[in-house]
Amino acid sequence: MAAQEADSVVEGAESVRDREIGVEQHHLDQVYRRLEEKIHEAEFLMHDAAQRGQVGTPGALAERDAQVFRAGIHLNRLNNEYEDFLFGRVDLLYGKDGKRGPDGAYTSVEPADDAVRTEDGRQRAEIGETLHIGRIGVLDTDYAPLVIDWRAPAAAPFYRATPVDPGRVVRRRVIRSKGRRVLGVEDDLMRPELTATLDGTELAVIGDGALMAALGRSRGHTMRDIVSSIQAEQDQVIRAPAASVTYVEGGPGTGKTAVALHRAAYLLYQDRRRYAGGILIVSPTPLLVAYTEGVLPSLGEEGQVAIRAVGHLVDGAEATAYDEPAVARVKGSSRMLKVLRKAARGALELPVGGTAPERLRVVAFGRRLELEAEELRRIRHTVLSGTAPVNLLRPRARRLLLDALYAKSGAAGRHSDPELAAELRASFDDDVTSEDAFTAFLDAWWPELTPRGVLAAMADEKRLGRWARRVLNPGEVRRVARALRRTELSVHDVALLDELATLLGTPARPRRKRELDPLDQLTGLEELMPVREESQRERAERLAQERTEYAHVIVDEAQDLTPMQWRMVGRRGRHATWTVVGDPAQSSWSVPDEAAEARDEALGSRPRRRFELTVNYRNPAEIAELASRVLALAMPGSVAPRAVRSTGLEPRFVAAGAGEAAGGGDLAGTVRAEARRLLDQVDGTVGVVVAMDRRAEAAGWVTELGDRVVALGSLEAKGLEYDATLVVSPAEIADESPAGLRVLYVALTRATRQLTVVSGPRDEPDALGVPDLLRD
Repeated sequence: MAAQEADSVVEGAESVRDREIGVEQHHLDQVYRRLEEKIHEAEFLMHDAAQRGQVGTPGALAERDAQVFRAGIHLNRLNNEYEDFLFGRVDLLYGKDGKRGPDGAYTSVEPADDAVRTEDGRQRAEIGETLHIGRIGVLDTDYAPLVIDWRAPAAAPFYRATPVDPGRVVRRRVIRSKGRRVLGVEDDLMRPELTATLDGTELAVIGDGALMAALGRSRGHTMRDIVSSIQAEQDQVIRAPAASVTYVEGGPGTGKTAVALHRAAYLLYQDRRRYAGGILIVSPTPLLVAYTEGVLPSLGEEGQVAIRAVGHLVDGAEATAYDEPAVARVKGSSRMLKVLRKAARGALELPVGGTAPERLRVVAFGRRLELEAEELRRIRHTVLSGTAPVNLLRPRARRLLLDALYAKSGAAGRHSDPELAAELRASFDDDVTSEDAFTAFLDAWWPELTPRGVLAAMADEKRLGRWARRVLNPGEVRRVARALRRTELSVHDVALLDELATLLGTPARPRRKRELDPLDQLTGLEELMPVREESQRERAERLAQERTEYAHVIVDEAQDLTPMQWRMVGRRGRHATWTVVGDPAQSSWSVPDEAAEARDEALGSRPRRRFELTVNYRNPAEIAELASRVLALAMPGSVAPRAVRSTGLEPRFVAAGAGEAAGGGDLAGTVRAEARRLLDQVDGTVGVVVAMDRRAEAAGWVTELGDRVVALGSLEAKGLEYDATLVVSPAEIADESPAGLRVLYVALTRATRQLTVVSGPRDEPDALGVPDLLRD
C-alpha cells in the first residue's frame, strides 16, 4: 500500500511542480518589485545629499559625504545582489513564543507544545511561518520579511535542520532561479510523518521529498521504521565532524549525493570563518554538475561553493569528450606521471614546430664568444639535474650560460680585487644580455613551456615513444598519440594538463602598473565610493578563478576518479578536510586498487571516518532485483542496498525489430517506439542510456521526441535519475571496458518508476526478449 501511495505521488509530481514553481515565481516578482523600490529610495537619498552640498559650510559638506557614502553603499549592495537573488525557503511550525527578531522572523527554535495534533491516527499541523532565504534581507512596506539574509540567525534552520533534529522545520525547499525567473524547486521533508497545511491547503512536496512523504505517512509501522532508518543514516553523515576525511559509501538510490550537498551547506553555515577558503564539489560529469547546482545554491557574497566537473577543474579547459576505453586506461593511469615528467623536460630539446639552436654566438668586450652544441648540452643537463619546475629553471640556465661565456672571455683573472672583479663581471653580464642575439637564443633554447604546448608535442608519436620508453608499450603510444591529435580536449586530458602545469611551473610576471584613473584625483564622493560596481556573480566567478586551494573538498562518485584525476583533485585540497562519496560497485575505472592508492596519497595522513547508507528508497524492488543480477556478475559477494518499495511494474524487455510496433524493425526504430511508450506512461523524464560510442547516434534517434527524453552515454548516467529509463543493448555497455559490468549496473539503476531494456543482436535475447546478461 505504501509503495502504491508513493508512486501515485510520483506520477502527479509534474503538474504539482509547475504549480509550485508558479507560487515561487509570484513571490520572486514581489521581491523584485520591492528591490526596485529600495533602489529608487537609495538613488533619491544620493541625489538629496548631493543637493545639500550647495550650502557650502564644512559641516554640511561632511554631512553630505557621510550620507552619500551610506546611500551609495546601500545602492551598490542592492545592485550587486540583484541577480539570482532567491535560493531557499523553509516552512515552519508555530513556535513556543511570539517574539520576532530584527529581521521580522520569529525567534523560537522549538515548536509550540500544541503545534502538532493527532487526528484519525495521523499527525497534523498548521504551518505557522514561511521564510524565503536569499542573498540579502528584504522587508515589505509593513516590515514583514520577504527575504531573510542567508547569514541571519533566522536562516539557520535552512542549513541546520535534519529529519532527526528538525526543530520547527517541516519542509525545506531549494529554489533554482536565473535572474527574475524561477526554473525549478526541490524539497526535503524534515517531518515526513506529518500532514501539514498552509492556508488550509495540504503542503505540496516536490522531488525526493514527495516519495519520502508518501513512505512516511504509510499505514504500516514497517515503512515508518524504514524512513526513520534512512533519516538516521543521513543525519549522521551531514553532522559528522569535519576535521578529517569522511567516507560515505552506498549503493544506487541511497541519497549519497544529496547528503553530501547538504553536508556542504551545513558545514559552511556552522563555521563560516573556517570555510572562508571555499568548498569545492567535484562531480564526474557536467550533467551531474547541473543537477548539483539545482540542489545546492551558491552561498553568500564570497562565492564559497565551487561546483566543478572533473573535465572543468583546470581554468581555460572545458572538456566533455571521452576517450575510448583503451586510451582512457592509459591516460588515467599513474604510469603517465613518468611520461609527463620526461615530456616536460624533453619538450625543451624537441620544441614543437622547430629544433633547438645548437650554437650560441655573442660579442662581448670586443671579442666573439661561442658555445658549441656539446657545451650547451652539458649546461642543459646540469640545469635539469634539479627537481624544480622547468620554467622556473630558466634563470639558472641563463646564469650558467653567462658563466660559461665569461670563462671563455678570459676576463675572470684580470682583477684580484673582489670588488673590481664583481664590477667587471656585472659589466660583462650587462653587455651580453643587452644583445638581441643572446635574448633570441635564450628564448629558443629555453622557451617558456605551456601545458598545452607539451601536450601537443606528445601528439607526435616519435617524441612520445622516446619519452614513454619502458613505460608504455608501442600500441599504447600509438593510441595515445592519435588521441592527442584531436582538436578537442578529453576529460582525461584535463588531468594531464594539470600535472604538466605543476611540472612546468609558472614564471613570475612583473607587476603591471595600475593605470591612473582621472577620478582618483577627485575628492569627496569619488574617494568614498567604488568607481565600478562588481556584480555578485562576477565577484563569485573571480574568486573561484583565483582560488587554487579549498578549505573543504567534496568528491561525488569518487569511485570513478582515475589515479591522475585524484592527483589533480588532491592539489586543490592540500590543507582541506574532505567528504568522499562513492560506491565501489559502480566504479567505471578498471583498476580500482591503483586509484585507491592515488586517493590515499591525495588525502594524506588525515584520520578517516566511514559511513554506509544501506537503504535504496528510489528504485522500485522490481528494478533493484534485476540490477542485482548484474551486480553479482560484476562484483561477486557484494550486497546491494535494500529497496523499500514496490510498484508492481516489472522491467520490460524488447528485442530490436521485434514486431511491427518497433517502428521499422531496426534498433533506432525500436528505441523511438519504446521511448514514446514510456512518455505516455510517466509524467516526467525518460533517460535513454547507450554505450559511449553510440552517444551521438542515440541523440539523433530521440531528437523528435522533445525535451523530456534525454540520450546519454553510459558513463554520463552516473548519479542521475529519471522517471523511466530505457537501457539499449546491455552487451555493448558491458563489453566497452573491463569495468563494463559495473557501468551496466549503474545504467539499470537510474529509473525511479519504469525500466525498459532493448536488446540488440549481441545481447542474444531469448524468446521473451531478455538478454543473456540479465537472465536468471
